[in-house]
Amino acid sequence: MPTFRELWDGIAPIGRGANGYLRYALTEPELVLRDWFRNQAARRDMPVTDDGNGNLFAWWGDPWAHDAVLTGSHFDSVPHGGAYDGPLGIVSGFLAVDRLREQGYAPTKPIAIVAFVDEEGGRFGLPCLGSRLLTGAIEPERAAALRDVDGVTFGEALGDLPAGLLPGLDRRISALVELHIEQGRALAVPVGVASAIWPHGRWRFDFTGHGDHAGTTKMSDRRDPMLTYAYTVLAANKEARLAGAHATMARVEVEPNATNAIPSVVRSWLDARAEDNATLSAVVDAVVKRATERAGRDGTELTVTPESQSPEVDFDTSLADRLADLLGGVPILPTSAGHDAGVLSAHVPTAMLFVRNPTGISHSPAEHADEQDCLSGIDALAKVLRDLT
Repeated sequence: MPTFRELWDGIAPIGRGANGYLRYALTEPELVLRDWFRNQAARRDMPVTDDGNGNLFAWWGDPWAHDAVLTGSHFDSVPHGGAYDGPLGIVSGFLAVDRLREQGYAPTKPIAIVAFVDEEGGRFGLPCLGSRLLTGAIEPERAAALRDVDGVTFGEALGDLPAGLLPGLDRRISALVELHIEQGRALAVPVGVASAIWPHGRWRFDFTGHGDHAGTTKMSDRRDPMLTYAYTVLAANKEARLAGAHATMARVEVEPNATNAIPSVVRSWLDARAEDNATLSAVVDAVVKRATERAGRDGTELTVTPESQSPEVDFDTSLADRLADLLGGVPILPTSAGHDAGVLSAHVPTAMLFVRNPTGISHSPAEHADEQDCLSGIDALAKVLRDLT
């Protein structure tokens, strides 16, 4: 069977550019990775099913039996992202199956390695799209109508209208364990277990003003939405720091986006996260209030549209404790990053394993995990799958 290095080196060039990875959902690099997934499954005599929503499942055992245990993650990346966020969980899933087979283990429940579609939301704007479809958290018709920046809909990219839920989700899946690179720098040991995911969401801010000439328009006559936007970025930073939360406004679109023109529209997205739902709501409300007041002073207008909101997720406590004990008393820690596991946690017992990130950097080309820690993660995942099946 292949080694971790062989599998990892095999996918490393796919979608890699001069500044990180561009593996958007259902674009050529991600489609190549999906073919790689099918090939790896075929080499292991693991039949692959597609739920009609773009989620792939490679089965060790009967694909239609009940009480299956899922593991895996996603292939897609954020713009110019890192190599490990997502693919590490899928590669580790295949290698964990290899370990168990080498040990002569025969599971009493099916094991499925899953590749969720568009977890990052980097192409169609809604994170965890595949897991939301799988669990019924979004209507297939709404998902099919989501568009990327080129106007291509998710339904068009998928080829057909999404088929809806995997039949009998609650009856067929007994647990999900997602392995993921740590997105922070809290682990002092190679592997940890997740306890919770902070509530988080995305809000679109549309600032509108009056486009005009940068050279002839007096400063006192301007209705410049860029000023309102700039103030809002600083306000979001301050409110988040005061509340111990996280707020980011890193994506921005400007019209007409010319050096010598005052913009008429500035559109930006707020990514906000906090330890609990009340704190998150308070931070977002405060940012909106301050931005609205500033718009009034600038002579601009503001429209705020919620695009996605995910409540606080507490993973199955008994399962987390069980896995931490199984792995020798490894740490249990929360995360402020969203995951497909968080979506499924409302439906089936769910857990996450984190592989240590020595730099703490994520969503960046500098994202990294040491090979020995990755091997420890594979060993841990194999033990967990054996225990659950």
